[in-house]
Amino acid sequence: MFNIVLVEPEIPQNAGNIARTCAATGTRLHMIRPLGFEVTDKYLKRAGLDYWYLVDVFYYDSFEQLRAQNPNARFFYFTTKARNKHSDVQFRDGDFLVFGKETKGLPEELLMENEEFCLRIPMFEKARSLNLSNSAAIALYEALRQNDYPDLLEEGELHEHKWSDKKV
Repeated sequence: MFNIVLVEPEIPQNAGNIARTCAATGTRLHMIRPLGFEVTDKYLKRAGLDYWYLVDVFYYDSFEQLRAQNPNARFFYFTTKARNKHSDVQFRDGDFLVFGKETKGLPEELLMENEEFCLRIPMFEKARSLNLSNSAAIALYEALRQNDYPDLLEEGELHEHKWSDKKV
């Protein structure tokens, strides 16, 4: 099982979308305070739809608190400032994928202390950044792909549809 970490997220819709992605993949969600919204926020709840019961959400007062509770875990820090691509690393079960706040990203000192674990999602040079919920989904699905989508349903089923003879 993978872990998504949101450090001081600001936009409830992004956090809600990420929660929904976590629900669909069996991923744990960790949120570091302060949050830019209340956990009862209607936009947060709406973006997560009715999937909240499927998500294990943990709250922390600091990133250090999260690290202390997971001393042997591997943490990867997603930033536009990284030299390595998100597809350059081999993700393992239990890894933590860490994302910063929408307006500033992760703290520079955290990135400097962990430069070898900083990863970048490639994009066009004139774009500043990707949306937070899109970045989390891209990173998580790369980790899941590398691990052969553990415990995830990989096939669907089309149902026969009888088209109407009426002209449109």
